[in-house]
Amino acid sequence: MIRHIVLFTAKDKARIDEMIEGLSVLTTIPHARLLEVGRNRKTDQFGNDIDVVVYGEFDNERELAAYKAHELYQESISRVRPLRELRFAADYTVSTDARFASTAATGQVARRLEPTGGG
Repeated sequence: MIRHIVLFTAKDKARIDEMIEGLSVLTTIPHARLLEVGRNRKTDQFGNDIDVVVYGEFDNERELAAYKAHELYQESISRVRPLRELRFAADYTVSTDARFASTAATGQVARRLEPTGGG
């Protein structure tokens, strides 16, 4: 499975809803297993520059390519490009590129980092 993540900044913050509307056209393209468009909650302590996030999951490269070749993809671009300042995109293959942390492993790391008693 391929994860496709695209981050956008708006030229004019008053037009973010219009950007989301234009990007929401992408959710009707049939090639994605999952496709979401959302406004960044801007709760990160280090940076809140990103305004809108597109997150997609595709079964393979062929499906991702078909999504990008779809006429609605081009329509979305023509609607959103004039509204955006920056666009950052990343794709990765989950089975080969991703590293996972289970909640059990996370707990083990946290316990190792806890100060030990004694004195």
